[in-house]
Amino acid sequence: MTSAVHEQRQALGIRLRELRRDAGLTGRALAKTANWPESKISKLEYGRQTPTEDDLRAWCEHTGSGDQLPDLIATLRNIEAAYMEWRRALGIGTRRHQRRLDRVAQAAGQLRWYEPILIPGLLQTPGYVEAVLRRMIKFYGIPNDLDEGVSARVERQQILHQGNRRFSFVIAEQALQTTVGDGSVMVGQLEHLLAVMSLPRLVIGIVPARFALDGPAINGFVMYDNRLVLVETVSAELSINQPREIALYGKLFAQLADQAAYGEPARQLIMSELERRS
Repeated sequence: MTSAVHEQRQALGIRLRELRRDAGLTGRALAKTANWPESKISKLEYGRQTPTEDDLRAWCEHTGSGDQLPDLIATLRNIEAAYMEWRRALGIGTRRHQRRLDRVAQAAGQLRWYEPILIPGLLQTPGYVEAVLRRMIKFYGIPNDLDEGVSARVERQQILHQGNRRFSFVIAEQALQTTVGDGSVMVGQLEHLLAVMSLPRLVIGIVPARFALDGPAINGFVMYDNRLVLVETVSAELSINQPREIALYGKLFAQLADQAAYGEPARQLIMSELERRS
């Protein structure tokens, strides 16, 4: 379970504890009334267990706080939606997930994207996409819809040429060096990266390998305006929509962007890796 989801679950537990106390009930009394083990009360209130909707209904019934039920259920559903396991997200293959990401991007006016290991999806060549998705299909044991997934991701890239959206990509130098596919795939990918740097409304920065980290350890993440951040972990994709948390990612992206090289210095970093592989 990611820390952000755990924090949301803890916040829900605090609200439940306040409702119990406002009703003048001890944990033992509420457990007896609801026919629950006493340990369940503490687990729910301290965020160690996620309540079900039936749990919330019972809690509100026994604490006389039925007017709070709709908001509590909405909070619970937000927590459940925030943490999407990859096996569930990719349950019928990779194509559907690509389509969902496209809908999210289409609704945004600005995308800020940081990647520490791989080239961002919107900047990948078809060969690079194929190698990435082939690895995902094998690792997660999901249905093999490789051709459809590649097509869907490549189609997503049309957004770079549509509308007035602004794109800011910050890529760690390690992403230039990580071999995806084989040498020829990487040469094509690096050449493509040089080409797309000239697109309007698109900024690409490269964070040098020896930069001084001035913040927490970082997963890759994408910010859609200031309303949503998607973070990829090994086991799940985390959707963050709380303003306080989004502000932290905005602060982190700004720090990384300040560390990055742009224009000719960025091109030189890409060219150096391209020459090493050619």
